[in-house]
Amino acid sequence: MRWDGNRESENIEDRRGGGGGSPIFGGRSIGIGTIAVALIAGWIFGINPLTVLGLLSGGGDPVQVQQQQQGPAPKPPTGDREAAFVSTVLKNTEVVWTDLFRKAGGNYQAPRLVLFRGATPTACGTGESAMGPFYCPGDKKVYIDLAFYDTLKNQLGAPGEFAQAYVIAHEVGHHVQDQLGVTGKVDGMRGRLSQSQNNALSVRVELQADCFAGVWAHHSQESKKWLDPGDIEAAMNAAQKIGDDALQRSAGRMVVPDSFTHGSSAQRQRWFGTGYQTGEMKSCDTFNARNL
Repeated sequence: MRWDGNRESENIEDRRGGGGGSPIFGGRSIGIGTIAVALIAGWIFGINPLTVLGLLSGGGDPVQVQQQQQGPAPKPPTGDREAAFVSTVLKNTEVVWTDLFRKAGGNYQAPRLVLFRGATPTACGTGESAMGPFYCPGDKKVYIDLAFYDTLKNQLGAPGEFAQAYVIAHEVGHHVQDQLGVTGKVDGMRGRLSQSQNNALSVRVELQADCFAGVWAHHSQESKKWLDPGDIEAAMNAAQKIGDDALQRSAGRMVVPDSFTHGSSAQRQRWFGTGYQTGEMKSCDTFNARNL
């Protein structure tokens, strides 16, 4: 992926230097076993893993966290190549989605992306490295500990810069859902559904974000021509590695489709591919699709 020299986003907060604030937990008690399951289910590309914790512990709402007020976070230091890559990809998502929203008669408000280490307070709860990247609709920010990219490459077997770009594009896809009103509608339904129904709904949410990531990739490549041979395959490989069935098998567990919250490997590949091939948001209607 030939990204060097391209514009970088200004919507980056770097909290890696410390001062992220001390979260104060509230709400129901959650056991270690529940947390482990939640981190597997909501680990990669989730809107907010704390939502999974809430569902697994019998409620429909995320665990709430009070957080201290923070001052403006500094920008990444000059020469930080990983941060520059993230910032460059984020900028391109801003350009693509601004254009697509404008053509549809809308106004795209870009999210901020927070770099952190260990843990950081968010409007959705405490973000922790073990959760993987996630989007918080409460503050409209994407959160990522860059150490996750080492996990993606070394533990999950999904190397390549475009696999990393796919991670960002998926989380931005959740922001697009929030902008379109999808997130609010889904959250309004959760309290009326059983756990298995909530899981099925979460799968459709996640697959649509995969599709939106593909839509971004389509228009990004169309305008920038910055992908190398094998880049799309790298994203497809990442989608395969983080399917719920693949994660359950790698954890030595039986594959239980009713427990899926993100979709199978085949589904995640299919919907990313659909977005990439068509480049159209309307092709990403996972909620009305009969076959995922």
